[in-house]
Amino acid sequence: MPPVNQTTASDPIPPNSTSLGKEELSDNNADVLEGKRILLPTSFGFRFIGLIALLWSVFQMYVVVVPVNDVFVRSIHLAFAMFLTFLMYPMFRTKKTMTSIPIWNYILATLAAASALYIVVFYDALNFRSGAWLPMDVWAAVAGIILLLMASRRSLGPALAIIAIGFLAYVKFGQVMPDMIAHKGASLSKMMGQMFLTTEGIFGGPLGVSASYVFLLVRFGALLERAGAGQYFIDLAYAALGRYDGGPAKASVAASGMMGIISGSSIANTVTTGTFTIPLMKKLGFPGYKAASVEVAASTNGQLMPPIMGAAAFIIAEFLGMSYAGVIMAAAIPAFVSYIALFYIVHLEAKKLGIKGEAKDRLPKVWNVFIGGIHYLLPVFYLMYTLIVLRMSPQRAAFNGIIVLMAIMVVQPFVRSLLAKNGVNFVDSAKQAVFDIGAGMINGAKNMVPIAIATGVAGIVVGSVTLTGIGLILADVIEVLSGGYIVAVLVLTAIVSLILGMGLPTTANYIVMASLTAPVILGLSGDLGYLVPAIAAHLFVFYFGILADDTPPVGMAAYAGAGIARSAPIKTGIQGFAYDIRTAILPFMFFFNPKLLLIDGVDPANPKDPAGWIWINNPLEIALIFLMAMFGMLAFSAATQRWIRVKTNPLEIVLLLAVTIMLMIPNMIDQWFNLPH
Repeated sequence: MPPVNQTTASDPIPPNSTSLGKEELSDNNADVLEGKRILLPTSFGFRFIGLIALLWSVFQMYVVVVPVNDVFVRSIHLAFAMFLTFLMYPMFRTKKTMTSIPIWNYILATLAAASALYIVVFYDALNFRSGAWLPMDVWAAVAGIILLLMASRRSLGPALAIIAIGFLAYVKFGQVMPDMIAHKGASLSKMMGQMFLTTEGIFGGPLGVSASYVFLLVRFGALLERAGAGQYFIDLAYAALGRYDGGPAKASVAASGMMGIISGSSIANTVTTGTFTIPLMKKLGFPGYKAASVEVAASTNGQLMPPIMGAAAFIIAEFLGMSYAGVIMAAAIPAFVSYIALFYIVHLEAKKLGIKGEAKDRLPKVWNVFIGGIHYLLPVFYLMYTLIVLRMSPQRAAFNGIIVLMAIMVVQPFVRSLLAKNGVNFVDSAKQAVFDIGAGMINGAKNMVPIAIATGVAGIVVGSVTLTGIGLILADVIEVLSGGYIVAVLVLTAIVSLILGMGLPTTANYIVMASLTAPVILGLSGDLGYLVPAIAAHLFVFYFGILADDTPPVGMAAYAGAGIARSAPIKTGIQGFAYDIRTAILPFMFFFNPKLLLIDGVDPANPKDPAGWIWINNPLEIALIFLMAMFGMLAFSAATQRWIRVKTNPLEIVLLLAVTIMLMIPNMIDQWFNLPH
């Protein structure tokens, strides 16, 4: 694909362009949004970070081919992440470009990596004295946890570190807590053993998923982006939708949905597609805060889209002991219905504002854009084919997808050179291929740093829940506050999930929700006579945790979008959440109607066991469920936007809401009115 043509919000898009204009944030500004240290590319620190990131990528490929002890893989995985964190992220965010990394950051990085490797170096001895920890073990664990929390604050902001510190304090001082949440407390030795010296805490399942599946998928996305797939998705969406009313906004929705395949972050989605779509939306008449809000809503929903779901799909499968294919089957209808409804909301906004699309002759031909980058779709389809049809492990499928993608990246420079009609320059093309693959591997490792840190810190929450039984205590609190009403239980759980999800990345967000609030829903709903599959509860809290990305006052995606649109962050977040109300009602709908998750029944004796779920396989029934859900969500969107063809009156809004309930939870209507079957 040719270089991107630079345009501003007032510049026309060149007709028949093969690559659309894009108002870019500078790389420095993008790094500041993510808190990264800004280094000169020629500096030693920049090159050293690249070398360590490349070694990390090579190690993660090696352990797919050569079996290595899982504990060793997790430990080394976290060591790389912590080492890179102290080099990549400064103590405080700054826009200042630096020529070097302060020496004390190298010292902290080395100490952090050494603490993570403690479990590898003393593996046999730790197994031998399990539970009877030496003072050296305890203080090594204390140092490791402190350094991990410091790394978390640098790379993710303070939210997750504060939550982890709160749980550690609760574990240690449970005996002095209020009676409702009190427990007997734990000694320092027992707490450190749980959190750091065994696989019950930091080195537990979440970090294991990060070290196996997630790293490879994040690197797959980084290689796709390096190859040019990100710009291809944006170009394709704009070429296909730019001519319609509110075209740039609809292109934003489509591009963000496609970017969800290769991105694990709402903020990354917003920054990547928003730098192009937000200025175009403003140019055509969208107010700045609404342009940013559309992008934020679309980017946030990108984390809900199968097949990757911000890498959470694999952790959901791990938590529930079900297949990856089952997770994406269950998540598919709600995600697609939510996106279709966002298209409709954008259409209604365009109608309200009288915004037309771009002139057709100013847009590239859809077919030309599609064919020009169709090779980017091959590794994606191959990855999905090996996962779903061949039923390979996610780790092996991602590895194979990366190999196919690398082969395409090797061939691509030669083909471009040939098409330039200047003859094939084999040396330059080979150099370009090696450079692109190397850069993709380095970028993938850099992108993985906050995810690995997040799963490690989230392991503290998981270990705390196991050690103290706080999940049962939280269930008691919510049960008392709800008064035994299931809707009140769900609303309270949703609020808790929104609050806990503020400031957390997608993966850590889900781990915290799955450890704390999902069991609450399952336990209390069972007590109140509602049998729901476990995945309904897990997706419920996952949805609300993700919605925290655009919920004021800590909606980080809203801040990123507002920065591009130069709009007020809080106003942008409020408008973005207003657009996402349609997503907020979906969890309630599939809780009361699991058919939306393609599940027709569960084993009353154990609704948590996927083996006892009855899946819907009839294509006609699936199509009917999808259509009913889609029209129900469109009715809800029209009601919340107070517009269909013209502004709706209060009676029409009530009728639209009634239609929503009848179409999305028909089983409840059947029960309420005792309709004949």
